[in-house]
Amino acid sequence: MKTNRILTLAVLCLFAGSIYSCSKDKNVAETPTPNQEELSASTLSKIKAQGFSTENARKIEGGYLVEGDILLTDENLNEKSTSPNLLIAKAEQYRTTNLVTSLPQVITISVSNLPQVYHDATNIMISRYNALGLSLTFQLATTGTTGKIKIVGFNEGPSGGFITLGSAGFPTSTGKPFNQIRMNTNPAAYGTNPNLNYLASVIQHEVGHCIGLRHTDYMNRAYSCGSAGAGNEGQAGVGAIHIPGTPTGPDSGSFMLACSNGGNRTFNANDIIALNYLY
Repeated sequence: MKTNRILTLAVLCLFAGSIYSCSKDKNVAETPTPNQEELSASTLSKIKAQGFSTENARKIEGGYLVEGDILLTDENLNEKSTSPNLLIAKAEQYRTTNLVTSLPQVITISVSNLPQVYHDATNIMISRYNALGLSLTFQLATTGTTGKIKIVGFNEGPSGGFITLGSAGFPTSTGKPFNQIRMNTNPAAYGTNPNLNYLASVIQHEVGHCIGLRHTDYMNRAYSCGSAGAGNEGQAGVGAIHIPGTPTGPDSGSFMLACSNGGNRTFNANDIIALNYLY
């Protein structure tokens, strides 16, 4: 999901009537954001080698934001893999090289310094995943403790016509889920009275990244984002591996599409096939 012309981690965007999963187009006065450090040619090369778009990639706290809502750490960029090349097709379910291991496992989720609606949305997300009967289950962390995945807030206004709604990263090489989801608390992101199911859907998408799911239309984000998101990243040794049993044709209802309609989007049948295959 990208924060610019395409969308943004896991973040939802509005462009030509579509809501991107990472950011959204806003007809509002733009709030200047801190200048982003220009990425070196070496860093851009590593991002591309991992199978991610370098368009609008930028440095943020903890790593590099790519494809609108995906946070790549330095560890991610320096990993080498013997995984097969990604498959290029119309639309398929994709996973990352690393997945969560030590199964079955309960992943605790904590919500820090955010309004109650974020806690309520997290509970909805948890119930959606747990209803699938996976070897991964989720539960809220005990009050005062930090979960294996921590949901935190940040405040960033619109930039370049888009606003980042949230971001997350991928599992570590040691089999742990990515440990943080960042949700934008700026009023331009969700308004002053966020819709509960909308928030739950964004968090659900970001959790998908944390456990190893890529955007369903990775190979050509124009499918969900329109012409601004056109293009795929080409062949790469890691980063986007097709999940067997998922379709090779368009899948308009997937919760992991790069761009969403901005409403309530949960798992469709192919998402469930993908998650059950992995977990």
